[in-house]
Amino acid sequence: MKQTRVHMGMPITVEIVSDLATSELFERVFAFFAEVDTNYSPFKPDSQVARIDSGELALDAADDEMQSILWLAELTEQQTFGFFTVWQNGRFNPSGIVKGWAIYQAADIVREAGFNNFYIDAGGDVQIYGRNPQAEPWQIGIRNPFDQTQIVKTLSAIDCGVATSGFYQRGRHIYNPHAADDPLDEVVSLTVVGPNVFEADRFATAAFAMGREGIHFIESRPGLEGYMIDKTGMATMSSGFSQYCSCAHALQQTS
Repeated sequence: MKQTRVHMGMPITVEIVSDLATSELFERVFAFFAEVDTNYSPFKPDSQVARIDSGELALDAADDEMQSILWLAELTEQQTFGFFTVWQNGRFNPSGIVKGWAIYQAADIVREAGFNNFYIDAGGDVQIYGRNPQAEPWQIGIRNPFDQTQIVKTLSAIDCGVATSGFYQRGRHIYNPHAADDPLDEVVSLTVVGPNVFEADRFATAAFAMGREGIHFIESRPGLEGYMIDKTGMATMSSGFSQYCSCAHALQQTS
């Protein structure tokens, strides 16, 4: 059973490989994404994010869920040598961590309902568990950042998360905290595969902010693999990324 709806300003697709999946379960998953949008969108004036940003709501007065996200953001900032931050020029925007966190939490709703073969794709970031309807690993395409009608790499995987950072994909909430005027134009796309989409998403955001060095950072992190495309179309992958590759690629590649 498969459904797609728009929440958080992006299409979200949920596919569960079981005839026992109910409409009620899909409603619960999509209702969760709607709640995340209400609470964490920087564009909704009544959201916690907007209220924190405006100074109306103090950080220590935010709810427990927001406190958890803030703690995770601080941890990520430490783990990425300050290349990840939820503050940009004094403005509060946790978008770089909320999306992956939300997908991962939504996946827990499905797993707790007893399903182990499914995927959730939110705007191109994906959490997958188990196998597809053909009992094969799930197939995940990496789009060509220069022509999004093309797929440059197809991944074959089970039980992992995949996230892609790039201005064509995610908007311009990514920046280099160590050099605010850095245009971040050397890299156009960075895809990270991790144990779950939360890990993949937060580290993809930070690694993209590092520019060309980002792929080396991904290489250094246990459990992560990456695929970077630079502005010339050159692709560079981490040493273990090829384990996920199921077909030939379109761009020139180095490793």
